Amino acid sequence: MSQLPNRLKRVLETRKKEGTLRTLNTTEGLIDFLSNDYLGFAINETLFSKTFQLLLTESVASNGSGGSRLLSGNHKLFTRLESQLATFYKSNAALVFNSGYDANIGLFSTLPQKGDLVFYDEYIHASIREGLRLSNAKSYSFSHNDLASLKEKIALNVARNEHETYSVFIVTESIFSMDGDSPDLKAFAKYAKSNEYCLIVDEAHAVGVLGNNGEGMVPLLKLEKDVFARTVTFGKGFGCHGAAILGSEDLKDYLVNFAKSFIYTTGLTPHSLATIITAHEFLDELGKAPRKLLFENIEYFKKQVASHKLEACFLPSDSAIQGCIISGSKNAKEVANKMLDKGFNLKAVLSPTVPVGQERLRICLHSYNSKEEIGLLVKLLASYM
Repeated sequence: MSQLPNRLKRVLETRKKEGTLRTLNTTEGLIDFLSNDYLGFAINETLFSKTFQLLLTESVASNGSGGSRLLSGNHKLFTRLESQLATFYKSNAALVFNSGYDANIGLFSTLPQKGDLVFYDEYIHASIREGLRLSNAKSYSFSHNDLASLKEKIALNVARNEHETYSVFIVTESIFSMDGDSPDLKAFAKYAKSNEYCLIVDEAHAVGVLGNNGEGMVPLLKLEKDVFARTVTFGKGFGCHGAAILGSEDLKDYLVNFAKSFIYTTGLTPHSLATIITAHEFLDELGKAPRKLLFENIEYFKKQVASHKLEACFLPSDSAIQGCIISGSKNAKEVANKMLDKGFNLKAVLSPTVPVGQERLRICLHSYNSKEEIGLLVKLLASYM
């Protein structure tokens, strides 16, 4: 078997020396403060059984889709799911992708055209950055959650844009995956609407958790008509897999015809589709109960942080994502390993995933974490910090 080229070996060695080498580990038997399974749906046995029952009811016995959706893979459950999603998220249309990464790659590599201008939050997800890198549009970052910075960047770059016809896209997230904070979406939407700019919001960490029924922050704020497109994913609050782009029927048609991450990949399996369908129905059946437990745990966690005088170590967040800043990769990993030794599953997030000096423990809270687990977690953190 051929060996890895020497220059790539040196890159890996550098990561090892810096203590930033990524590895794959199992997490069984540990107390979960790591996963994005905010409501516990990924491990819910009732949801598992209901998914199997749906497949039986629909007489589906296929293990795979058999091809891309434009060939043989457009299973009947896709139609049911996309109709369900459009209704649930109060959108005109929905197009399912295999993952949130695929959805963002497809949207941002395809939608912005040469001459268009894209302005994205500096902390935007890597999948969006990668999609923009593949597009023919020019893209610029603005300061995190800073509307004034966005306006300044737009004014500067619109003034020197040489194209007569162009679109302006503004891209942000409703809950940011590393900091757990949110922009003032109402203000962003108002500004975008008044200037006829297209606002795109990634709702990956909001759906299932926020909203009257878990439909995310955009519907909660009644901004559906003011947002051009939304990315929703199902691997977090809904505990399964896959994603969708929400928007107009025209946008859906455009992506079906031009988004390569949609066109050139095998469609999701019937089982995956059934799980997404069932997860949305299951959330509706359960009502506000699991989300109520989650937000009670978030509140309890913040009180524990305050009682141990650790507020200065944590980023401001009212979401399930709580970031404890421990500057320096070595320091962050050391604390994470001590927590692991005590049976707590959480990890240090290191640069380049976050800026140098902003290394942290990313703590994810869940509806199923007990008060005892949360209290002990914070107590241990206080002793190690």
